[in-house]
Amino acid sequence: MNITAPCVVSLVWRLEDAQGNLIDELKDPVEFFFGGDDLLEKVEEVLADQEAGFETQIHLEPEHAFGDYNPDLVFFEERSVFAGEIQAGMQFEGVPEGATTHGLPDDAIYTVTEVYATHVVLDGNHPLAGIALRLALTVRDVREATDKEIEDGSVGQPVISVLGAAPPDPDQLH
Repeated sequence: MNITAPCVVSLVWRLEDAQGNLIDELKDPVEFFFGGDDLLEKVEEVLADQEAGFETQIHLEPEHAFGDYNPDLVFFEERSVFAGEIQAGMQFEGVPEGATTHGLPDDAIYTVTEVYATHVVLDGNHPLAGIALRLALTVRDVREATDKEIEDGSVGQPVISVLGAAPPDPDQLH
C-alpha cells in the first residue's frame, strides 16, 4: 500500500541535531496518522507515495520543524503566583493564573526553566525550537486509517508536538 492521505504509517527513526547529537531514537515502530496533525509537513512530503520499507534521511531547518526560537516567549514571573512547590521542568498550559505578565499567547505550553527565591523563569518555546534537525526514518508498515482516526486526524496522543500540544520531555520524546 502506498502512503496517501488518509492512512496510518508505522515508523522507526533516529533524530539528531545538526551536529549529530542524538535527541531521540524510536527503535520500536510507532503509528502516525498521515494527512493530519501527527507528522511534520516536510516529513509528510517525503513520505507521500512511498511504501513499507522506504528509508530516508531528512534535514529539517527550524522553520520546517519546531520553529525559530522566540526570546519574547521567555519571561519572569513572581514566585508568589505559584502555589506549592515549583521545579524546573514543570509545564503550564497558558500563562499561569494570577500572572503579572500579559500579552503572551494563551495557547502555548510554558516550561519552568529556572526557579529563584523571588521569581520563576518560564519559556513558551518548544524544546526543539531554533534547532536544525536530522531525521533518519524507515517506514515499517502502512495501513488504512480507521473512521475514528480520520475523524480525529490522529492515531491518538501526539508523539511529537507540532501544532501547539504539550511539548515533549526533551529527555524522552516518545
